[in-house]
Amino acid sequence: MAQNTTTPGDNSTKSSAQSTQKEKDAPPPLPEPLRVPVADSHTHLDMQSGTVEEALAKAASVGVTTLIQVGCDLAGSRWAAETAEAHENVWATVALHPNEAPRIVHGDPDGWSRQGAREPGGEAALDAALEEIAALAALPQVRGVGETGLDYFRTGPEGIAAQERSFRGHIAIAKRYGKALVIHDREAHEDVLRVLAEEGPPETVVFHCYSGDAAMAKICAAHGYYMSFAGNVTFKNATPLREALAVAPLDLLLVETDAPFLTPAPYRGRPNAPYLIPLTLRAMAEVKGVPEDTLAAAVAANTARVFGYRAPVSGAGEPGEGRHVQ
Repeated sequence: MAQNTTTPGDNSTKSSAQSTQKEKDAPPPLPEPLRVPVADSHTHLDMQSGTVEEALAKAASVGVTTLIQVGCDLAGSRWAAETAEAHENVWATVALHPNEAPRIVHGDPDGWSRQGAREPGGEAALDAALEEIAALAALPQVRGVGETGLDYFRTGPEGIAAQERSFRGHIAIAKRYGKALVIHDREAHEDVLRVLAEEGPPETVVFHCYSGDAAMAKICAAHGYYMSFAGNVTFKNATPLREALAVAPLDLLLVETDAPFLTPAPYRGRPNAPYLIPLTLRAMAEVKGVPEDTLAAAVAANTARVFGYRAPVSGAGEPGEGRHVQ
């Protein structure tokens, strides 16, 4: 029999680590409800725990009455369209994430994406995938094309051409169907703005999880591009984001979770979900120097305008009119 070398101190350390992990995995508590209902302009329900119905009920209980479910690949975009069709206050956007495009073209031998390992498909496979995105974008419950754009953080130089080809394709789809273009821009500000200028932007453009500085915010404002801020605007090291938010016009602001990612302070590192929108919105209101209700009314109207639905006018926890109102 092997000798047990575990000491009481070892058990204490293990117990403490397990307790810490359990706390990190635990959903944050419900925040105080908003008085003016708003939308989560960008979430990934398919990556969160629990059912869609549970997420909707929890969000509505704190005044988040509309959700924009965002697709990142073909499977996720199909799911987004199906979910939006099935639920009154969910709308969809569909796209190939910037990091998905190189995986389609060059393959994904390590199976990093949700599809598992894939062989290279070349530009023909990317074009075929874009054709399916276009078919989904034509659906009435799909109100945006995204998230698309450029990401130089996770994709190396070998993937840039595929990302840019995909981005240009998504811009064309958004313009073809008159849908909002939802942009993922990570460490690629200049090239994102360049491609938009070269292709000609759709009527409505949203920079999801806005990551630029104040100078870029002024450029976006000059072009009428919407800026959607996520929970990372609450992080201690996010001074440039708060400076950008401070100069962004009220009528071009949205709020989002990007859940399950970017949980706002003080719960950074724990699971994010649409019901935590009030934390980010209140932080934004403080930066803007406006009352919470003023900002909530503005972002609610802005999100409805971007995605073409009628904004709810009921109190927290009571969804307003929604489905297929143009």
